[in-house]
Amino acid sequence: WNPTVANLTLMALGSSAPEILLNVIGIFPTFQAGALGPSTIVGSAAFNLLCITAVCVVAIPNGEVRKIKDMGVFGCTCFFSIFAYIWLLIIIALPPSQDVVSVHEGVITFL
Repeated sequence: WNPTVANLTLMALGSSAPEILLNVIGIFPTFQAGALGPSTIVGSAAFNLLCITAVCVVAIPNGEVRKIKDMGVFGCTCFFSIFAYIWLLIIIALPPSQDVVSVHEGVITFL
């Protein structure tokens, strides 16, 4: 049991559960994404990344300093967060399947 992983998992679940539930409900009955779904996920992820980080920084009392003890976890999270946005840009903006996520892109994303 790793407290860091437990806290990050709980924060991710609490901050992402509403939009995931909205998207699951939104695909019924046609099983196709509506206009709100993907935008909600991307916008919420950006908001969570920036605002939760900002609140954590602002919450430190004046005169106190906090240091990241495990840079490995921080570096891994940072790398994959940036990579996720770059991958999204690649599969949405570049040909051959521009503005559409193909099956093979979905499988690669899932892996």
